[in-house]
Parts: sequence; structure tokens; C-alpha cells
Amino acid sequence: MSVQDENLRIPSNDWRAYQGVLSRRVIAFVIDYAIVALLWIPAAVVVFFLGILTLGLGFFLYPVLFAGLAMLYFGLTVGGPKQASPGMNMMGLAIARTDGRPMDFLTAIVHLVIFWIANALLTPLVLLIGLFTDRGRLLHDLLIGTVTVRRDIY
Repeated sequence: MSVQDENLRIPSNDWRAYQGVLSRRVIAFVIDYAIVALLWIPAAVVVFFLGILTLGLGFFLYPVLFAGLAMLYFGLTVGGPKQASPGMNMMGLAIARTDGRPMDFLTAIVHLVIFWIANALLTPLVLLIGLFTDRGRLLHDLLIGTVTVRRDIY
């Protein structure tokens, strides 16, 4: 692990690390879900053939396929050493925990699930929370104890 990755565990107190994070998060979200949608296509083909081989039982995987694939995608990327998904990497963002520990697979999945729940309940209002909190944190960031930072300033 490099020194820069080690420093990512400690949230920055520099305000520049949080400047423009909300707009970058929205773009990273679109990029990441486009990647997940592209990954869903071959996974759906595999489930189709699995459904044929299992005489129809495999088709029951379709309702959970996208959610399961998204959880695996975000768990492996955000919970990995870079602490960022490919979309977040493209936008120069990373997630750090406020307690100083590294993001792990389970924390990344819980972060995603709480985001989905908050988005289902508060749809567009979930982004408004970031305008009024310190460091532009959203509801799921506050609940799980994470903060999104700009990697180039951090």
C-alpha cells in the first residue's frame, strides 16, 4: 500500500478536498451505472443459459441480477485498495471513513444499500442534504461514517 493510499484513511480537514464533490459524484454515478448496465448484458446471457440448463429454475435469478451485480461491483471497487469505483476514479474521487479505517467490502455494500433506500424514500432530495452538511456529505455518508473527497487535493 502506498503512502497516498495510507493517507486516504484519514479524512482531510482542507476545504479544497471537498470542493465540487457533489457534481463529480453525480457524474461518477452515471458512469458507474453505465458500466454496471454493460456488465449486466453478459450476466443476463449466462443466466439465460443457466435457466435452460436448470429447466427454468435459473430464470429466478433475473430479479436480483442487477442488484447483485451492482453490489459485487461496488463492493470490490469501493471496498478495494483505491477506495473508489471506476467512475469515481475518472472523476478524481475517493471514499474515506471518518474513523480512519479503510473501506472494506461489507462497508461498501452497506453504503450502496443505504444509498438505494435513501434514494427510494427521498428521491431528488437526497442530493439537497449535501448542500447543507459539512464536507458535502449525503445521508448515507452520515449514517455509515464516510466522506467523499477529491483525490487530487487530498
